[in-house]
Amino acid sequence: MIKIDLTGLEGFVSAAEIAQAIESARSAAASLPKMKMSGWLALPADILAELPRIAATGARIAEQSDALVIIGAGGSSLGARTLVDALPTRSGVRDVFYAGDNLAGGAMARLLGALQTRDFSVVVTSKSGTTTEPAAALRFMLKLLRERYGDAMRERLYVVAGEQKSALRDYAETLGCELFGIPEPVGGRYSVLTAGGLLPAAARGLNIMALVRGASAQMADGLDEALAYAATRRLLHDRGFTTELLASFEPELRSLGEWWKQLFGESEGKQQRGIFPATVCYSGDLHSMGQYVQEGRRDLFETMLSFERLPADAEIPPNTEFDDGFAFLDDVPLNIVNTIARQSVHAAHVAGGVPVVELIAAGLNEVSLGALFYFFELSCAVSAVMDGVNPFDQPGVEAYKTIMRTKLQEV
Repeated sequence: MIKIDLTGLEGFVSAAEIAQAIESARSAAASLPKMKMSGWLALPADILAELPRIAATGARIAEQSDALVIIGAGGSSLGARTLVDALPTRSGVRDVFYAGDNLAGGAMARLLGALQTRDFSVVVTSKSGTTTEPAAALRFMLKLLRERYGDAMRERLYVVAGEQKSALRDYAETLGCELFGIPEPVGGRYSVLTAGGLLPAAARGLNIMALVRGASAQMADGLDEALAYAATRRLLHDRGFTTELLASFEPELRSLGEWWKQLFGESEGKQQRGIFPATVCYSGDLHSMGQYVQEGRRDLFETMLSFERLPADAEIPPNTEFDDGFAFLDDVPLNIVNTIARQSVHAAHVAGGVPVVELIAAGLNEVSLGALFYFFELSCAVSAVMDGVNPFDQPGVEAYKTIMRTKLQEV
C-alpha cells in the first residue's frame, strides 16, 4: 500500500484545509462508479480469472522468442513499458522493443534492422484499432512476420483489442492468433491491469499475480491516501501551483513518469483547466532542472517517490588512484547516498518555496508497482472530478487525428 507524507506542505496549506478537501474528494470518489468508463475500478478483481491464460501465454512468448515487439500508443503501451523498464527480467524474453508510439522512419528502420538476427514475437494493443501510429507499425511487423515465419506467424502475433467489433479484432479471429480483450468500460490509459500491460509483463518473466495483488491491496485499504493526494493537488492548484513535477530517484522509473504524465494530462487537461504534469529523475535532473526548480517561477509543486527497501545496492569502493576529496564516500552503500540526496532535495525545495508531497512504497517490486498504478488512477480520476471535468474522455486528442487523416488521404 502507498503511504503519503504531507510534511512538505507546511506553510503552504493547513491541516484543516486538507481535511476539508479530503471530504470533497470523498464525495468525488463516490461518484466514480456511476460514470461511464469506470470499469477499471474493479479490474484487480475482474482480471483474476484471466491471469492463468495471460501467464501461460507470456511463458510461451519467452520460450519461443528472444525478442518481443510491443506495438501501442499512449496507454496501450506506456503501462507495459513501465513494467518492463522498472523490473529486471528473471526467466522472460531478453530484449524488448517498442513501436507504434511514433511515426519516425529512422526509428522503424533501426527496429527492422535489430530484428534481422532475432527470433521475435509481437504484442499489439489497440482498443479501437483506429490509431494511425500502431496501424502503421503493425503493417511493418505483419510483413516481417509473414516473410520470416509464413503461416506460423499466427503463433507469434498476440492481439489485445477492444471487445467491440474492429478490423484488428476481426483479423485476429480470422488468423487464429491469441486474442485478449480490453473490457469496454476501461479506457486505454486506465488499462495497465488488463492483458495490455500484463501480457508483456508475463513475457518478461514478471509476477503478474503480485502486480494484481498490490493493486487489490491499494483498492481495499488505500482509499484515504489516494484521497489525500487528490485533495492536496486541488488545494495547491487553487493557490497558483499549476505545474506538478513527479520526481523519482530511480532511473528505472522514467517510464513510470511517462505513464503518469499521460494519465493525468489526458484525464485533467480539458476546458482550459488542469494541472500540467511533468517529470524529473534525480539526481541526474538536479544538474539540468535543479536550478529552475530551486529558484524559478513559484508555480510548481513536487510529488516525490521513495521506497522503504530497494532490491539491490552497491558499496562505493575507495579511490586508490588519486585523492579526489571524497574519502567520506568510501565503503558507503550507494542507496544511502541516494536517500540522503532525496532528503536534501526535499528540504531545499520546500525552503525555496516548492511544496513537496512524498509518496512512499514498500519496495521497488511487482506488488508496489501494482499499488502505485491503482493509487495514481484513483487519485487522478478523483482530482479531475473535483475540478469539474470528465476524467475518462479525451476530445482534444481527436483534433489532430481528423486533420492528419484528411492530409494523408491527399498524399
